[in-house]
Amino acid sequence: MPAIVHEREDAHVPTLFDAPGADLPRPPREVTDGVVHLPGFLDLPTQRSLVAEARRIARSAAGTPFAMVRPRLRSGQMSVYMLSLGRYWKSHPYRYVEELEGMRVPPIPESFHKRTREALEAAGRLSGSLAAWSGSFRAEAALVNYYPPGSTMGMHQDANELSEAPVISLSIGDTALFRLGGTENRNRPWNEIPLLSGDLIVFGGAHRRAFHGVPKVEEGTAPDGCGLAEGRINITIRQVDL
Repeated sequence: MPAIVHEREDAHVPTLFDAPGADLPRPPREVTDGVVHLPGFLDLPTQRSLVAEARRIARSAAGTPFAMVRPRLRSGQMSVYMLSLGRYWKSHPYRYVEELEGMRVPPIPESFHKRTREALEAAGRLSGSLAAWSGSFRAEAALVNYYPPGSTMGMHQDANELSEAPVISLSIGDTALFRLGGTENRNRPWNEIPLLSGDLIVFGGAHRRAFHGVPKVEEGTAPDGCGLAEGRINITIRQVDL
């Protein structure tokens, strides 16, 4: 199990990769049809609480089939560690399962369910296609992805779910560059969105099956008080079944 490193006292403030205009306000917005970005959705105490919850579950899963590991895909071993909750995301072939070796997948904690409801309510105020899911969405699978320094995630589709329900994605820790493409292939054009600690992305509607990835994480940008000393946690929550 990886060490989800505790916060340090000398953490830096996120810099948006030193992009021009990095000090400008970041209003909530619908980036494109069905994709909403809500900066600062999670306050620091909530971030710290979610990290503590993820750390507790990861420790309890150590030594079991659900231990937090770097999955091995057809293309090789990922640089990101994954912890599956609710349903286990399994490769070869890619699919969700509810148990392994006679053991049930650890459940999604109530704190995650609560943030999911709040996220869809907030995102739905900016997108009609997301608003349609508020109140009916079922959180059936959650992935806690830990990005240690130097890790990335290649462009991919979330295509193993039968449901077209949106994907809820919460960021905690170091600033990441979220790259969102089209639904047909990994090629340009892309929307590139810096995600700071506490940010929320919800994607659904016309872009539910969009290719997306994280080509860069800026080290040393986790804010003091978020619960992490280094790296990034991304919590993604999905409805799997129709």
